[in-house]
Amino acid sequence: MKLKFLGTRGYIKSKTQRHRMHSSLMIEYQNKSIIIDCGEDWLHKIHKLNPNAIILTHAHPDHAWGLKEGAPCPVYATLESWDEIKDYPIENKHTVRARKIFKICNISFEAFPVSHSKRCPAVGYRIIAGKKVIFYVPDVLSIIDRKQALSNIQLYIGDGSSIKRSLVRVIGETLIKVGHAAISTQLGWCQKEGVTNAIFSHCGSEIVEGDERTLRSTINDIARKQGVNAQIAFDGMEIHL
Repeated sequence: MKLKFLGTRGYIKSKTQRHRMHSSLMIEYQNKSIIIDCGEDWLHKIHKLNPNAIILTHAHPDHAWGLKEGAPCPVYATLESWDEIKDYPIENKHTVRARKIFKICNISFEAFPVSHSKRCPAVGYRIIAGKKVIFYVPDVLSIIDRKQALSNIQLYIGDGSSIKRSLVRVIGETLIKVGHAAISTQLGWCQKEGVTNAIFSHCGSEIVEGDERTLRSTINDIARKQGVNAQIAFDGMEIHL
């Protein structure tokens, strides 16, 4: 399985050469390719990549608005996401159901609901290709059924919106918490679930506008204390598993 980070920037104005495009991951396996998320930066560009399928984590602009004019392949999303983008001219639609495993091109996907947004509920994906297992969740405050989601995975790919301080808002009288877990918090999850490798995408202003060399050292220090190897993803980065 080959992973290519097509984009690693969150929903922020700042951008650099390393973090220019909205977060999107391409999975290549057995000469097929699947793309997870297609934000508005990818409008008019996704056709050139010619994927066999596109899967959405949720319907926020930086994850789904690149499909405003349709898609060149089947698209998989939850009912909540389809409701948000119901007017998009996508011909080949498939509905993803939480904790129901489905296969595309011999790759297994299982959607795990996560806390992130009230309006656009999000999921993370447990992905299995051959003997390799990863978990991809670019926007997350907390993972429902985290133990099952991260069980026996070789790689966690998470939310790089902030490093030490989680970005949390409380919505209305229901007191629902939404936002982003800090990298330090996610590394704690990895430590608790025995995950030894982590990569952070969906980079926020702290990383995109900061001195990445210094920030990388800070993240590595936190990760080492948790027994985890950690990296910051960048546009075009490739990983072979």
